[in-house]
Amino acid sequence: MQLNGAQILIEELINQGVDTVFGYPGGAVLNIYDELYKNSHRIHHIISAHEQGAAHAADGFARASGKVGVVIATSGPGATNLVTGIANAYLDSVPMVAITGNVAVPLLGRDSFQEVDIIGITQPVVKHNFIVRDVTKLEDTIKEAFLIASTGRKGPVLIDIPKNVQTEECEYHGGHIKESARRVNWDCDLPAALDAIKNSRKPYIYCGGGVLASEAEKEVLELSRRISAPVGLSMMGLTAIPASYELNLGMSGMHGKFAASKTQSQADLLIAVGVRFSDRATGNVKEYAKKCRIIHIDIDSAEIGKNVCSQIGLCGDIKEILSALLKSIPESRNEEWISEVKGYQKKDKFPENDRFIPRNIIAMVNAYCDENTVVATDVGQHQMWAAQFYRFEKPRTLLTSGGLGTMGYGFGAAIGGCIANGKKKTVLFTSDGSFGMNLNELATAVSQKLPIVIVLLNNGVLGMVRQWQTMFYGKRYSETTLDRKTDFPLLAKAFGAEGYAAVNLEQLKEILEQKLREDGPTLIDCRIDMDEKVLPMIPPGASIDDIIVE
Repeated sequence: MQLNGAQILIEELINQGVDTVFGYPGGAVLNIYDELYKNSHRIHHIISAHEQGAAHAADGFARASGKVGVVIATSGPGATNLVTGIANAYLDSVPMVAITGNVAVPLLGRDSFQEVDIIGITQPVVKHNFIVRDVTKLEDTIKEAFLIASTGRKGPVLIDIPKNVQTEECEYHGGHIKESARRVNWDCDLPAALDAIKNSRKPYIYCGGGVLASEAEKEVLELSRRISAPVGLSMMGLTAIPASYELNLGMSGMHGKFAASKTQSQADLLIAVGVRFSDRATGNVKEYAKKCRIIHIDIDSAEIGKNVCSQIGLCGDIKEILSALLKSIPESRNEEWISEVKGYQKKDKFPENDRFIPRNIIAMVNAYCDENTVVATDVGQHQMWAAQFYRFEKPRTLLTSGGLGTMGYGFGAAIGGCIANGKKKTVLFTSDGSFGMNLNELATAVSQKLPIVIVLLNNGVLGMVRQWQTMFYGKRYSETTLDRKTDFPLLAKAFGAEGYAAVNLEQLKEILEQKLREDGPTLIDCRIDMDEKVLPMIPPGASIDDIIVE
């Protein structure tokens, strides 16, 4: 059938299974928004308060649902406002398609109103990007964009559509790219991996976000049980293994659990599954892998050997590789190794008290949530506390910025995650520093009637930076004491949300039990001490021997 470019876009989005998009209209995408209006019964659009918030919402929607997130913005400043969100998705391998408008093809390169080279700007932070200069190429470009975003190592793809391409017409065909085109070829030495596992006496599994992307959670759990291997998790992999599993040691790395980092240092075999060995995870690379052999399983061949030298690299789909390994691995119970690990776990236990500190606040919020509750965080101390103390039981229930570390990510992600989860209760752990970055998205959460519980750990400072200044910069607190007078509960009410303050656990309990809204967001301002620290901590470039535990 004969359709114009804007119609082709909407039809192809629906053809790709998209039912929700996020964005913000403008002159260069008016034709697209006109078609969204006409098709509102088929595809739902969520308008954000800022394009960055829309990009983070699409990111959060993708992480929570496993689908490709979609965001739309106009040309110029609309497009550039997406860049942080696109970069965030890129570094965390989140499948997302960003659609931007641009000036008509004849006006490109003429400094036209709201013209910007968004292709050049985003080139380093996308898996691929396209500018469509010919309407006859649009349908295939959209199909290819979704294929690229959702296969292999997932990531964001940008499609820039000039205004004249939105109005010009051509034949629309529909249909899908064949599934066989989506398969990833293996490059594996399975016998070598099996031999290494068979000969290991102290195996350790390091599990990352790639496990979630491949939906290989059950396979990792079975491998751990089969060979008595404790599991340490990257921040991106936190929800891959239930917190209740006895060999789940929690997050490893700079601010990970003592047991996770110590166990890794004592292992003779490290099975790394869907991780990239970032500097925050490894510390001193020479010390990190000194005692063990490494099997690195990843879908991206570029990651194998990039940061840490692995003796055995298995490149391909993680779920398929683990399934193949499990066919040949007998069950064994290594009580001596398990006993050693349980000894390390004792170092991660804290004495119970009723102080109004992050650990107790997070535990209390956790108790009022079920295992399907989606939790988002911003970036900073509160992010690490949530990773350490919230007990995640189900996959895809944590939305957090890992690679880019984007302050202001959390609220947009919480909005996307809440919508992906059927507008059920969603929790955002944030801080006064991070929340100030994108608090305008309160307007979005209120207008969409989203039951998001905003737990704001308010210490009046940029906590993580202050912690580093305390430990490594002689307590010279350069520009980290905010000294702001913001009344966050009143601010929430001004936006149309509910807002409360809590200074002790009794007050927090009362709010959680009696005052949460079911038809909109509730903000809880939790006042904590500015000198609360995230511990344990392995200093940058150091090893487990240098860990700071108190």
